[in-house]
Amino acid sequence: MPVIDLRSDTVTHPTPAMRRAMAEAEVGDDVYGEDPTVNRLQALAAEMTGFEAGLFMPSGTMTNQVALAAHTQRGCEVIMSEGAHIYEYELGAMAVVSGLVPRLVPAPLGVPSAEDVAAAVHRSVHQAPTGLIALENTHNKAGGTVLPLASTRAIQAVAQREGLPLHLDGARVFNAATALGVPVAEVCQPCDSVALCLSKGLAAPVGSVLVGSGAFIAKAHRYRKLLGGGMRQAGGIAAAGIVALREMTTRLHEDHARARALAEGLVRLGVRVDLESVQTNMVYLTVPRAELLARRLAERGVLCHALGAESIRLVTHYQLRDEEITTALAIFAELLEEGV
Repeated sequence: MPVIDLRSDTVTHPTPAMRRAMAEAEVGDDVYGEDPTVNRLQALAAEMTGFEAGLFMPSGTMTNQVALAAHTQRGCEVIMSEGAHIYEYELGAMAVVSGLVPRLVPAPLGVPSAEDVAAAVHRSVHQAPTGLIALENTHNKAGGTVLPLASTRAIQAVAQREGLPLHLDGARVFNAATALGVPVAEVCQPCDSVALCLSKGLAAPVGSVLVGSGAFIAKAHRYRKLLGGGMRQAGGIAAAGIVALREMTTRLHEDHARARALAEGLVRLGVRVDLESVQTNMVYLTVPRAELLARRLAERGVLCHALGAESIRLVTHYQLRDEEITTALAIFAELLEEGV
């Protein structure tokens, strides 16, 4: 039975161009800084995002945690939005690794206000001092929503006024740039560092890149090594990342269009979807018995991710086609008619 996999944009396989690049990659010892393919990937990521330097790592969680450690000191608070990936899905690493605690601020549709961020800054001797402001773009838990450029710049102004670094969890920052219709460097410009993922939406098999100033990335090297991220002949996987940045970032509008078609089709079937949140490649449904519906969908070849008792997430990616969206909607309709 053919499978339509809507669980995540991380389920994709490397493209043929990636496989060729991986097989032919020139390699060296990256811990010594001698892997030419890794160096090209880091330079390309930095150039595209408007920074001086980049640092290749195995995962997005490591990339965020290295950034937090390099920017702060133990015992500090990190201001971040409610539902932030760093808080929800990185297993308390900020506390375990760096001795940091989160300070959450409201973020309707994933967008915190500059006023709430400013109010969360602490300088009292009776409270943990604020060490960093962290944003997320796109915002995963809010539905793949995009931070408006004006909001990012307003929060940048708060960070500069308070003398705080501003980090962006930009795992899907190319989706954000696509939705905003601007170069990715414009989305990243207000921030001091950005973590971008090569596998979420871009189809590389593994890896993320942290970008920032040359001095910041030099400092980040220590924390990458501390966390076990020092790789050797990593050019084989870095080569796929280069293809991801050069070829896959320009087609994300296709994923966004399919997510919109999926969302609007579900609404026509009577499913609760907040269409305002469908801004990139994610669709969040509110349904009764979400886990049962997810199981029944899987039995008919549609895989999705039940997030809780009444929530399902669907994510589009490059391996899906228009006809598969149509088929998925037909299967949803059948199950809804059956009363699932």
